[in-house]
Amino acid sequence: MSSVITGPNGLRVPTGLDVPALAAQLGGTGAPLPWEELTWQEAETTVAGHDAVVIPVGATEQHGPHLPLAVDTRICEAVALGVSALTGVPVLPPLSFGVSASHGGFAGTVALRPETLISVVEDVIDSLYDSGVRQFVLLNGHIWNNGALDVSAEKLRVRHRDARVRALGYVTMYPGPEVDGHVTYGRALMHANYFETSVMLHLAPGLVRMERATSHLDVDSFWDYRMDQVSETGVWGRDVTEANSAHGRAEFDRCVLTTARAVAAAVREPWPSATHRPDGPA
Repeated sequence: MSSVITGPNGLRVPTGLDVPALAAQLGGTGAPLPWEELTWQEAETTVAGHDAVVIPVGATEQHGPHLPLAVDTRICEAVALGVSALTGVPVLPPLSFGVSASHGGFAGTVALRPETLISVVEDVIDSLYDSGVRQFVLLNGHIWNNGALDVSAEKLRVRHRDARVRALGYVTMYPGPEVDGHVTYGRALMHANYFETSVMLHLAPGLVRMERATSHLDVDSFWDYRMDQVSETGVWGRDVTEANSAHGRAEFDRCVLTTARAVAAAVREPWPSATHRPDGPA
């Protein structure tokens, strides 16, 4: 089976999932609900019926000689649109700049300081909170954003006592350790690798320059390094030239489906109560 989810500005997201059947199970319509396409009255009505949103957070940074700067944003946005189509949860426009300075001297990267990303996320969620949103999924497409997003979530759940905030990667529910990226070592360095290249060949093959693809042997280390300290090409991972769209579709679909199932359950999850405690009321 093959279908296409259509996002804002005609963005096409191909998938092998049975979108109508899964949407019927998980609460969606089969089409995403982009926040920026709503009028203010429609936003008000939407929140009254569904007080949750997905906020994709990506990056604009080097991805080796063969991939565009927008990889993290494009993949994260595509997963978020798929999740919205399956669950009915509205999706915000992606935050396209992230914590990327550790790429070092490679040209093209646009980096935010962690403090800046924290402030941006706080402002975005505060604005949405004023519109009635109470459940916020920060869907991350760039691992170096993790620290800033975790801090943002902590600050916001303390500030807004009746809100729920969760930061997670689009591979978190996959689960992440099972991602087939042909990378064993390097923690946050896994980059422009077999996984990302395959997914981009599935989502946007016209942006992939496979004739320039190169690999980089991943090695173990105690320290985390800047990318330009360990790779002269900006790539970290083996077998990049073997990347293919079929593998990319399978990996992408698993990210969408596992995240959608998690989000569909999360927005219906009961709030904690005294009955959850061993000595609480029966």
